[in-house]
Amino acid sequence: MAPTVPGFAVDRDGGERLEFAGATIVVRASAETTGGSFTVIEEAPPLLDTPLHVHAREDEIFFILEGEHVITCGGQEFRLGPGGMAFAPRGVPHAQRRVVPGEGRLLIMTSPAGFEGFFRELAAAERDGTLGPEAYAAASERYGISWRS
Repeated sequence: MAPTVPGFAVDRDGGERLEFAGATIVVRASAETTGGSFTVIEEAPPLLDTPLHVHAREDEIFFILEGEHVITCGGQEFRLGPGGMAFAPRGVPHAQRRVVPGEGRLLIMTSPAGFEGFFRELAAAERDGTLGPEAYAAASERYGISWRS
């Protein structure tokens, strides 16, 4: 079977940088570069914690690069340090928080690809001066995310 896209590499400083609300997201692999197979993003500090939410379309893997993180998935809590990994299947409520607020770095892989569009929309709203609850709600709806309390 012939590959649908060529191989690629991204160096340490490579990738698409998206900034919004004081956060930096680096897209390391996208729907375009993987032929729709998966997305890999890096969350660089400082970031806020991600509250409990559900993805309707993507499975998600968290791989810890720096710091300590607590990944909650389906009622279980996983406390992970560098090299640790957690899996959050689509349809299962999950959340992520840093043990030391604002510190730590992680890679997130979603499958299938396309979730990077959520962050692209938020970065565009920041550039346009329209980032706010409405922009978050619209992007969440488009990308199949429901937020839980």
